Amino acid sequence: MTPEQRAANELQDVHFLTVAEVAQLMRVSKMTVYRMIHAGELPAVKFGRSFRVPESSVQEAISGVTGTRSA
Repeated sequence: MTPEQRAANELQDVHFLTVAEVAQLMRVSKMTVYRMIHAGELPAVKFGRSFRVPESSVQEAISGVTGTRSA
């Protein structure tokens, strides 16, 4: 398998979310998501003028928040 084919297969497994979808999942405003992206707290890819966030990064961010809570 060539490196290009390997990269294409890896990208097939990645699901990207829009900023609006991330905001809905995290129950925050879109502006909060943009701030997290620009601060480097949430990895994102820029497509033209819009951002797409890997779903796995959102799950990690949510897990990190819920995992640090002390009850």
